[in-house]
Order: sequence, then C-alpha cells, then structure tokens
Amino acid sequence: MSTILSFVYVALGSMVGGVSRYGMTLATKNLAAFSYPYGTLLSNIIGCLIIGLVAGSGAKTENLSIEMRLLLATGFCGGFTTMSSFIYELGQFVQDKEYFFASGYFALTFVGAALAFLTGLIVSQLLMR
Repeated sequence: MSTILSFVYVALGSMVGGVSRYGMTLATKNLAAFSYPYGTLLSNIIGCLIIGLVAGSGAKTENLSIEMRLLLATGFCGGFTTMSSFIYELGQFVQDKEYFFASGYFALTFVGAALAFLTGLIVSQLLMR
C-alpha cells in the first residue's frame, strides 16, 4: 500500500470520527439538568471499546487488513476520541471550583476507557473462536 493511500484512509476515518464526536456532543448536551460533558465522556469510552475490538481482531489474525486498521483505529478513533476536549472540560470544572465533578469526570473517563478497551479485546477474542 502506498504512503499516500495510507494518509487517505486515516483522513477519511478522522473525518467520520470527528463528525461523529460532534454529533455525540449535540445528542447529549441536554441529557441532564446541569452541564456535564457526556458527549466527550461517551466518545472516549466508545472509541476505546472500538480500538480494543480492532486491536484484538487485528493482533493475532488477518481478520482486519492494514487499511481497515488505519481507517478504524488511527483514523476514526483518533477523530472520535479527544484528549484536548477532555482536558479543556476538566479545566473548566477546576476553574469553576467544581472539584467533585472534576474528579468524577477524570475517574469515569480513565476507568471507563480502560474497561471499554479491555472489553473490546475480550469480545474480539470470543468472536474469533
């Protein structure tokens, strides 16, 4: 596969991932009476689940081509998940002295993302049996 084609797969995946993240933010903005970044939280957790599935499926088998891994893991998950939005929203909680929400958001993001990734690995292994 050519280097240029690799960039095309990543770019297409990133575009769809970024638009999907924005859609997730819009879909969850009125989820609760108070302002909480559910869109970013869910995007990061779902993205880690997807990348776990991709990593588990592509690690030991040829089930996913290199092109598909670039499109899904590097592209889509790279565009769908976001560390910069997470840090910005965490900073807003701290700036507003909402330490309870800041610590909850931090813990939910990291624990949820780690559990989602591990779940993706396990599910991909079960599906390949």
